[in-house]
Amino acid sequence: MTTITKPTTRKAWANAISQPAKEFPLTPLSIIAGKIPEGLRGTLYRNGPARLERGGEKVGHWFDGDGAILAVKFSDNGATGIYRYVQTAGYLAESKANKYLYPNYGMTAPGPFWNQWIKPVKNAANTSVLALPDKLLALWEGGKPHALNLETLQTQGLDDLSALGDNLSFSAHPKCDAKTGEIFNFGVTLGKDSTLNIYQSNSTGKIQQKSSSTVSGVPLVHDFVMAGKYLIFFIPPVRINLLPTVFGLESFSDAMEWKPQLGTEILIFDRTTLSLVSKSVAEPWYQWHFSNGYVDNNGEIVIDFFRYQDFQTNQRLKQLPTGEIQLPAKSTLWQVRLDPQTAKVKSSEELLDRDGEFPIVPQENVGEFSRYTFMSLHGKNSDTTREIYSTIARFDHKTNNLQEANLGENHYPVEPIYAPDSLNPNQSWVLTVVYDGNNNQSEVWVFDSERLDDEPVCKLGLPSVVPMGFHGTWKAG
Repeated sequence: MTTITKPTTRKAWANAISQPAKEFPLTPLSIIAGKIPEGLRGTLYRNGPARLERGGEKVGHWFDGDGAILAVKFSDNGATGIYRYVQTAGYLAESKANKYLYPNYGMTAPGPFWNQWIKPVKNAANTSVLALPDKLLALWEGGKPHALNLETLQTQGLDDLSALGDNLSFSAHPKCDAKTGEIFNFGVTLGKDSTLNIYQSNSTGKIQQKSSSTVSGVPLVHDFVMAGKYLIFFIPPVRINLLPTVFGLESFSDAMEWKPQLGTEILIFDRTTLSLVSKSVAEPWYQWHFSNGYVDNNGEIVIDFFRYQDFQTNQRLKQLPTGEIQLPAKSTLWQVRLDPQTAKVKSSEELLDRDGEFPIVPQENVGEFSRYTFMSLHGKNSDTTREIYSTIARFDHKTNNLQEANLGENHYPVEPIYAPDSLNPNQSWVLTVVYDGNNNQSEVWVFDSERLDDEPVCKLGLPSVVPMGFHGTWKAG
C-alpha cells in the first residue's frame, strides 16, 4: 500500500510558538558574535503572547495568548536577561485548572452561554510595555495595565494610574513627549455608541487630565497619533456586533464586521485641553499602527502609517497560532496630510510598496518630524502569504531610500527598537529579538542604526525560545 504524504505549508517560524514559552531567571547572556557597544547602556523590554495552548486547546486568535515580558539589560558588566509571564488573575486561575476559563478577543467562555456574563474577559497583558521611573506597565487595550518590578519583572497587580476607576481601560500605544515628559493615551468604553476616553499623564504615569468623546457603534481603535499640539485618531470602518458576543455565540474577533460604506472617521483633539477640534470622514482603510505624526511649516498635520485595504489582516492573525497562515493581508507605508481645522485629507500617498508593519521612530522625534522610520518587512523574495516578517528596515523620508537588514533564511525578527548611545549623541543602535528557525533558538541582535545592511555589531544568545511578540521599549540608564 502506498502512503501519500500531504505537502505541508508549515514554515520554520511555527516552531517558535508550537510550545508554551519557558520562563528563565536573571541570567548572564553569552555573546555569540561581535561585542556590546560601550555606549549601549539601558534595558530592552519586550511583551508578547507567549502561551498559545493550554490543556491541549489552542487559543482562538494570536491576541489571546498570555503575555510574557523579556528584559535584557546592558551594563558595564555585560548583558543579562530575564523572561517572566505576567501573573494576571486569569493566567493564575487557568494555570491552576490547566484549561481555559475566560472569554477573550478570539475566544468565547467555555460552558453554558451565561458564562459570558459571569466570567470577565481575561486581561492577557500581552501587547506592549511602558517603562516608568519606578515600575514597568504591561499593557493590554481592553483593561487596566499590570505593574511589574523593573528589575525582577515580579507582577505587582493591576494599576489604575490614580484615576482610571473601575470601568476605564488604558490602551497599549501611549505616546510620550520626550521634552515635557507627558504621556498621552486612550481607552474605549463599549456601548451602543461607544466612548473614546483620552488621558494625559505626567512622567510618573499618574493621570492628570481626562476627557471623553462619543464614537458611533462599537469600533476597533488600536493606536493613535501625537502630532505637535494635536492628538489624532483614525477610526476604521470596523464595527463589533455585540449581541452574539453577549450570548456566547461569537468571540469579539468573529463578531467584527468590515463596513467600508462608513469610511474612516478622523478625529483631531487639542492635546492641551483634550477637547475635540475637528472631525471628518475619509475613504475606507484599516490600520493597526502609526509610525509618527507632526505639523509641517504650512500648518498641516502629516501622518505616516501602515495601511491595509480591508480587515482581512484579522483573519490572517487568527490563523497564526495554528502554525500555518493561508491568507495574505498586505500593508504598505502611507502618508496623509490633514487640515487640522476641518480634519479633511489634503493629500494621501503610498511611500513604500513593501509589505510591512510595526513602524517606530526615535523617541525624541515622536510628535515631531523624524527623518527615519524603522519597521519590520517581508523579505523581497519571501512567501508573503505563509511567512511572517523576516527583516527589519529603515526608510529615509528625505531621500525615499530604504535600507534593510539581511538576516538570512529562516530568521524572524520582531519590531525593531531604537536605542540612543549614552556616550556619543551622533551614534544610535537598533535592537531586535530574532528567532533562528534553523537552530530553534532566540537571540538579541544589535545593529548600528546607520548601517542596518551590515552585519549586527553584536548577537546575544537567550536561554530559551522567546516567541515572536508585539511591542517593546528602551529604557536608558
